[in-house]
Amino acid sequence: MIARFAAAIVLAVLALGSLHARAADVRSGDVAGRFDHWLFVLSWSPSYCEAEGDGGSPEQCSSGRPYGFIVHGLWPQYNRGWPDYCASAERRLAPDLVDEMLPLMPSRGLIRHQWEKHGTCSGLGPDEYFDLVREVRRLIRVPDDLQRLYVDSMVSPAVVERMFRGVNPGMPADAISVTCDRRRLREIRICLDRDLGYRACPAVEARACKADWIRMPPVRPVPLR
Repeated sequence: MIARFAAAIVLAVLALGSLHARAADVRSGDVAGRFDHWLFVLSWSPSYCEAEGDGGSPEQCSSGRPYGFIVHGLWPQYNRGWPDYCASAERRLAPDLVDEMLPLMPSRGLIRHQWEKHGTCSGLGPDEYFDLVREVRRLIRVPDDLQRLYVDSMVSPAVVERMFRGVNPGMPADAISVTCDRRRLREIRICLDRDLGYRACPAVEARACKADWIRMPPVRPVPLR
């Protein structure tokens, strides 16, 4: 009886390993450079820090810097779904490159994670990929009234979207979406084609915030000296 039970456990472990192997085979279908469009993501830093609490990045949440919208990432996308963790000869980033990105992405862990998960699928090397991140951030303007939001506020996601479109001429409504958790505005997601022009992305819009009103925790003001 004990022997049969032990054998059953061994078979279950082998079956689980086989499932993992098949999952890995499926994931190996993601090929660097093979994707349909970009998704540029800006994160509202006060929401991230409040939601994560002690688990948030100290560089981002405990530095005393007045972070508003920061770059979360530039993600290669399929029309449905996305590639991630593509095979790459360059898994690790040079420390100097990481430091150069801190003004836009104020967490070394975030920068490294974005490269490993998304950048490796771009078909670009690390320097080219983060140069592109910087270029897109220069192209996309953030409304001043939002970036300098120093008062805890309730906002309409639809109005926030219109504010972004107002300072980014030519941005259509179906190229941008606002995401939220149950309480807070979390991200602005903007769809771009491979030439960095705006494009519609229904799959992203389907995951947009459905709330009429949502909270935006305030930017921490610069401490007085």
